[in-house]
Formats: sequence, C-alpha cells, structure tokens
Amino acid sequence: QVQLVESGGGLVQPGGSLRLSCAASGSIFSINTMGWYRQAPGKEREMVARITSGGITKYAGSVRGRFIISRDNAKNTVDLQMNSLKPEDTAVYYCKAGDGLGVTTVDYWGQGTQVTVSS
Repeated sequence: QVQLVESGGGLVQPGGSLRLSCAASGSIFSINTMGWYRQAPGKEREMVARITSGGITKYAGSVRGRFIISRDNAKNTVDLQMNSLKPEDTAVYYCKAGDGLGVTTVDYWGQGTQVTVSS
C-alpha cells in the first residue's frame, strides 16, 4: 500500500499564495505520474496539474501561468505552488500518485487539504 499525505492548505486572501506539499510513503514499486486534483462543493473533481517522473507537466487552463508543479523523485514528493489565487480556486485539493508499470499501475489518493480563497 502507498500512503499520500498532503499539507499546506489554509485560508488566503485573493491575490495571495499558498504552497501545497504531498509525500508518498509505504510499499512503493515505481511512481510515474503525480498530480493535484481539486473538488469544489457541487462540482466534479478536476485535474489541476500533474507531472511525470521525467518532468513532463500538464496544467488545467484555469491555473496555467499561476500554479507551478514540481517533484522530487528521490523523496517521492510533489509540490504545488499556487500564486495569484482567486476565489474560484477554493476547493479541497487532493494529491494523486500512480504506482506500478503498464496495466498494473494503481492510483492512490491523499485525504485532501482545504484551500479557501476569500477576503
């Protein structure tokens, strides 16, 4: 089993910044893609940003240019630097990691951390 622990959420004013961190631990085989997803009340969970072990990134259009995802393969951690935050960014943010190779890859999720952007 792989465990993911998120940290860094909180309350911030519009235009402010937060940095989310996620650490993977446990019986890790081979983590390929790690990413951040978010879900607001009444909304579908959506991909915010993801990054492969090779450093290839992908961002949701709504956060591109404001958020930066990074990872440390040796430590199995992934961070999300969130800048110029907007009220629309308010949601529970979840860390996701894919462990394994090919068709045997298993997805793991963290418990989530609340991000609230409000004045």
